[in-house]
Amino acid sequence: MHKHVFLMKIAVLAAVLFAVPAVLQAQFDFTVGGDQVQVHSFASQGYAYSDHNNFLTMPTRTGSPAFTDGGFNMSTSLTDKLRVGAQLYFRNVGQLGKWQPELDWGYVDYRFKSWFGVRGGKVKSALGLYNDTQDMDSMQTFALLPQGVYPLDLRDDYIAHTGGDVYGQVSFHKGGNLRYTAYGGARESNPRGGYYYSTASDGMPITSMSGLVVGGDLRWETPVRGLTIGLSQLGQTVDVHAEVLAMGGLPLDVQYRSPNEITAAYGDYAIGQWHFTGEFRRNKEVPETTVYGVTAYSDLSDKGWFLTAAYRFNKTLEFGTYTSHYYVSQPATPDPAANHISDEAVTLRFDLTKFWYAKVEAHFMDGYGSPLTAHGFYSAVNPDGLNPTTNMAVVRTGFSF
Repeated sequence: MHKHVFLMKIAVLAAVLFAVPAVLQAQFDFTVGGDQVQVHSFASQGYAYSDHNNFLTMPTRTGSPAFTDGGFNMSTSLTDKLRVGAQLYFRNVGQLGKWQPELDWGYVDYRFKSWFGVRGGKVKSALGLYNDTQDMDSMQTFALLPQGVYPLDLRDDYIAHTGGDVYGQVSFHKGGNLRYTAYGGARESNPRGGYYYSTASDGMPITSMSGLVVGGDLRWETPVRGLTIGLSQLGQTVDVHAEVLAMGGLPLDVQYRSPNEITAAYGDYAIGQWHFTGEFRRNKEVPETTVYGVTAYSDLSDKGWFLTAAYRFNKTLEFGTYTSHYYVSQPATPDPAANHISDEAVTLRFDLTKFWYAKVEAHFMDGYGSPLTAHGFYSAVNPDGLNPTTNMAVVRTGFSF
């Protein structure tokens, strides 16, 4: 399908989702025992249509509205220094999520000084520019964040850890401000996420997937007004048990263990009506797989990067575009489309009221990455094989209050 023909269809798709109630209230606060409790909620509904490949486990080739998420959170300050909060989150994206509510985060936070605080519980992981804010769709220009670095199907595998953080902000006066976070804890993969779905559809269902994680993030608000740059480092272990039916139908336990190192460097620059962002991420992963006591090694390392630009015309209309790229170190097949995913996107965002927004977005993708990487393209929902190119339109509307 030619790009200009494909773009003409986007306007038709937009009408599907724009007719939703626009009268919404602001955040709802109440008081318990003299402490003010803040309550927020959000929800979004999307529709996606693609010409060749089904994407994100949705049947996008025929058009799919199976693109829903939402959340509800509460927080309160018990003292000037002590704060608690929690968020419930749900989603249904194709075969992922299945509407199952989960504790997205829940923490106790105590700030001793501006330069030192601690928090514990299930805490958002500071990794790159958007990891700890990617569920806040109302704050983002784009209907889909750059999938080369923030794949929606793997959201739950990196967004939080159960453990503790130390954090703070140090001011250098004319040298800007430096925010730091260091953390450690445990993580467990969501059984309704992309990895579980991918391995189950390939005949090797995961029975458990968990590990330990340590990491840190440095974010410098530079003396240049509007410019922030940062660096993140994460190290984790991934312990996986899967079950395969061997010859004769006997279950065969497969053990998979991988040390995993992720490095991310990013920048954010806002000037006037313009907003630019970029990030590079490298993932080093060389797992060992043990079957019947025999261990083999493989290379599942990958890397990705993106650049975005957005221009705010007025309080109602914003235009955005990005280029996103993802590369697999060792493709599973010799197909040249199996070692990368390149995605060029253009977006119009409409802020219809203070609490209600809508986005219309077009994607022009080349490549589908490795079937082992679970980055949006799945053989199970593309039984006729994966095409090397995919054009896709996404319409998404949502509210937050």
